[in-house]
Amino acid sequence: MRIGDVVIQPVSDGTFLARPGYFGAHVPPAAHPELFDRHGAAWLPIGCFVIHAADRVVLVDAGMGPDLLDMSGGMQLVGGQLLTGLRAAGVAPGDVTDVVCTHFHVDHVGWLFDLERRPVFERAALWFGAADWDHFVDGRGDMRAHIREGLLAHSDRLRPVRETSPVAPGVTALPAPGHTPGHLCVVVSSGAERALLLGDAITCPIQLDEASWHSIGDVDPALAERTRQRLWRELEGEQTVGAGAHFPELAFGRVLRGEARRWLT
Repeated sequence: MRIGDVVIQPVSDGTFLARPGYFGAHVPPAAHPELFDRHGAAWLPIGCFVIHAADRVVLVDAGMGPDLLDMSGGMQLVGGQLLTGLRAAGVAPGDVTDVVCTHFHVDHVGWLFDLERRPVFERAALWFGAADWDHFVDGRGDMRAHIREGLLAHSDRLRPVRETSPVAPGVTALPAPGHTPGHLCVVVSSGAERALLLGDAITCPIQLDEASWHSIGDVDPALAERTRQRLWRELEGEQTVGAGAHFPELAFGRVLRGEARRWLT
């Protein structure tokens, strides 16, 4: 995806095996067979995005890392492929100047530090929503110990975001709370063109058709729903496209306005 002079490359770290129950207990097992296969599984990416903006290389989200997580209901997160994907895109870890974590869930921070608390992206500043620090690092939110300790040990790299903040030329971090208290979206803009990197503020485009489908990971479901509706409205702009971390194939799209809105890739 090219937005003016800014280039965005999607890279997957692995697979999120989701099931209908992820979107709520009311979702029937046979819902939307175009998304869920005959075994009731949706094979979604654990998505990250590399942004090339002037002399900066910005990585949005740091995947699951070389790790896996068995979740309730037969769901699973399996990571480990980000560095391979970056290499295929011509990006070495030392090339990355900035990492923006849309939020601190385990499948978005896994490559920040190795098990010895050493930074994987040794030159990069780390951007994140300040309220996520309160919830995950100082609070009771779930976080791998080596990631928490790495953040505490490398405070000079940290760039907490409390309001809309420029990260690099044409790249802005935008608060989009609800899924987590400090959840961010990343806006890439050039002239009138915009791309929204949504993190988990919208899990899947199917939520445009199924407004009652939320994420079981939403810390504040009501706020997450208000944020999701605001982002759908922004994606109605003809020169605005978006993609989320778990969108099928990490494909960009926008909302086609009309009597019944629909997702257009």
